[in-house]
Amino acid sequence: ANPDVWRDGGRNNTSSSSKTGGRIIGQNMLLKNKGGFSVGKANPYSSKCKHCKCALHQQGEYCSQCAYTRGLCAMCGKAIVDVSMHLMSTT
Repeated sequence: ANPDVWRDGGRNNTSSSSKTGGRIIGQNMLLKNKGGFSVGKANPYSSKCKHCKCALHQQGEYCSQCAYTRGLCAMCGKAIVDVSMHLMSTT
């Protein structure tokens, strides 16, 4: 096995100065990236129902109540059932 060769700017050191390129040992990685959800990362709670604007708990277009009363697929929003002659209430 070869020994670890030291080079200037190597990433295997523990000093936190930017000159050497090291990292802090024991740093909380969640607090390192400030702001929680940053641009470009997925936010699983950002999707909302197209009709009632409530938060969806899974990927989709409509919440289950709105999809049921309109006869739509909750995931894709396509019409599944013709509800023109049905009494579609959730109560």
